[in-house]
Amino acid sequence: MSDTAEFKANLTRYLKARIPFISIRTAERSRVLDICREVVTGLNAPVFVHTLSQGTKELISNRSVSDDRSVVGAVDFASQQIGQRQNLSFILTEVADIEDDTPFARQMQDAVMLSAEHGGAMIVITTKPVWGQLQRLGMSLTLSPPNDDEMLAIIREQVGAYRSQFPIEWDEADERQAAAILAGISRIEAENIIATLLANGGIRKADIVELMHAKDRIFADISGIERVPVRGSELSVGGLGGLKAWLERERPLLTADLRECGIRPPRGALLVGVPGCGKSLSAKAIAAGWGLPLYRLDLSTIHGQYLGQSEGRLKDALATADHVAPCVLWIDEIEKGLAGATQGANDGGTSTRLVGQFLYWLQEARSRVFVVATANDVSKLPPELLRRGRFDELFFVDLPNHEERKEIIEIYIQRGLKRSIGTELMVELVEMSEGFAGSDLESAVREVVKEAYLNGDATVTDELFRRSFQNVVPLSKTSPEQIEGIRHWGRERAVPASGQPIGGTSSQQSRVRRAVLQ
Repeated sequence: MSDTAEFKANLTRYLKARIPFISIRTAERSRVLDICREVVTGLNAPVFVHTLSQGTKELISNRSVSDDRSVVGAVDFASQQIGQRQNLSFILTEVADIEDDTPFARQMQDAVMLSAEHGGAMIVITTKPVWGQLQRLGMSLTLSPPNDDEMLAIIREQVGAYRSQFPIEWDEADERQAAAILAGISRIEAENIIATLLANGGIRKADIVELMHAKDRIFADISGIERVPVRGSELSVGGLGGLKAWLERERPLLTADLRECGIRPPRGALLVGVPGCGKSLSAKAIAAGWGLPLYRLDLSTIHGQYLGQSEGRLKDALATADHVAPCVLWIDEIEKGLAGATQGANDGGTSTRLVGQFLYWLQEARSRVFVVATANDVSKLPPELLRRGRFDELFFVDLPNHEERKEIIEIYIQRGLKRSIGTELMVELVEMSEGFAGSDLESAVREVVKEAYLNGDATVTDELFRRSFQNVVPLSKTSPEQIEGIRHWGRERAVPASGQPIGGTSSQQSRVRRAVLQ
């Protein structure tokens, strides 16, 4: 049974049972009213609906019964009618001050108790929780956004009507992929997106990519997460062969229908390791390579000064990520946002609650959000974050080895100078850069590119390259103990992102855990 069918069946039972109070959690008011019209058609009980713009009307005939547009007035009118007639139902579409013990919540409580005596029903459509004492007088329902199957039906309904008028290139596979992309948004939002595509004179294969951008524009102004522009031409990542191979295997699972398999879409990866070795760049490269929008969640901005504010902000941010899925959610330096839980921060337990809330979402959410979290200081990571089942895999990003340094240098030289260098010079630079992080290599090549821009390509000599690389002092030389400590942690707990043993040790000396498909 689909989510909508289950909602409809439950609502029908509640109305037949004359439950005096029914709260419906959803942002899709018009969709709820459409379902209510279907349900009450087979019931011999009048149903009225109140809106702020039109007052109270009869649901089926749309006949006006009260011009009072205020919610308080609507409840008074409902109470008066329920006290005089049996089996009346009233739907309130726009209510406020119903979360706590307020005068309006008390007024609603009185109306509900009157409904219980006369076989009436008060129905509230809201996006917020309901005051506990009021909710306990009735039942609650949640209308989720259309799932994949329901979204597929919406797409076929919208597109099918125009197949004889416009060129429609989508086949069944395209329609299913479009449904997977649009799942999580409301029916009217999906209809608006499809109508926008049809306004171009037809629907083409390339419009699948446009669906993600259109969905992104719906939530562009919703706070909580930050949209990060991605330019694929600048996101070449050298090395990290093990990570790239794992990502290539996970990619088709993100938008596949996995319900029959009983598994969830890929949840993401935690990248830990040496600073400056491409962890953050990898997040951007994944989004660019997979053709998905990239969002950044900054946990440091989540914390608020009032009790419960931090938890509310994180909940809104994660809910937004669920809505814009499929997407890549980048959490940079996650240990800084969650450090308070491991360091005993004097914050009234806020950090601990944030960790619990984030880990629950990470493990239980079924939206197509691929999380790429990065961390430098592994000692500050909460132990719960490292448990299997949170992230799909834990990768250690080490200093680049000989072949990886060569690849990285070639990328930066080609990007900045639009040419290559001689084999002998490349061999020399690779040897000179032993212990360099990817950021160190970028810095060294950048100095050469700057000289070429300021004084012309003729100034770019082998000696300039040597001097630029000699002037870089990497972290592996200034803080070798820190690097070795990070490597020691990674050898026992993580999969090497390069596909090679961590720290240049042999396979007999270092136990390498295999990446297993979740």
